[in-house]
Amino acid sequence: MDYGCGDTEARLRAAFERGDLQATATLTLESYGPEIMRFLVERLRDEPTASDVFSQFVEDFWKGLPKFAWRASLRSWAYTLARHAANRHARGPGRRQQRMLPMSEARGVLEVAERLRSETMLHLRSVTKQRVRTLREALPSDDQLLLTLRIDKQMSWSEIAHVLQESSPEGATAAQAAASARVRQRFAAVKARLRRLAVRNGLLDD
Repeated sequence: MDYGCGDTEARLRAAFERGDLQATATLTLESYGPEIMRFLVERLRDEPTASDVFSQFVEDFWKGLPKFAWRASLRSWAYTLARHAANRHARGPGRRQQRMLPMSEARGVLEVAERLRSETMLHLRSVTKQRVRTLREALPSDDQLLLTLRIDKQMSWSEIAHVLQESSPEGATAAQAAASARVRQRFAAVKARLRRLAVRNGLLDD
């Protein structure tokens, strides 16, 4: 039977067999927690939901750990629990299982889980922002400028029209309004194109 991650699994089993469940749980989360958090984000397509389900997974893991029989690796068992937690949420969002063990017994484990969850979410957001930035850089320079002025600089449509020379400050009111409308329509088209690129690259659901 292939348990994978041999060195890690060997250390996990040694901690388990000496009866140190705290160490077993902590090492499991430190070793596999970030990838399980990413798995939940990819599966659920929603960061807050994935974060809540991760908390439920940690509780399930702690409750089931004493009876773990090593018929598979701890890694694969942890993924199974995470999948089950995600499925339960899909069947009944917001419903949580009653805790069977006082979580004060696992305070150290919960602290590790919270730290890993926060660090992983920050990393995922950073990666997503970088990938979106890369997609934006693939657009024509004028489209990039339009996105920068509106999204990053939060300029008004009339201000953007002036910067893009769609109108001049001393132009007629009607002409300025028309220029602002053109810029707004162009922005919508550029944003739609960026969204299509994001969907194609797996950053958004279609």
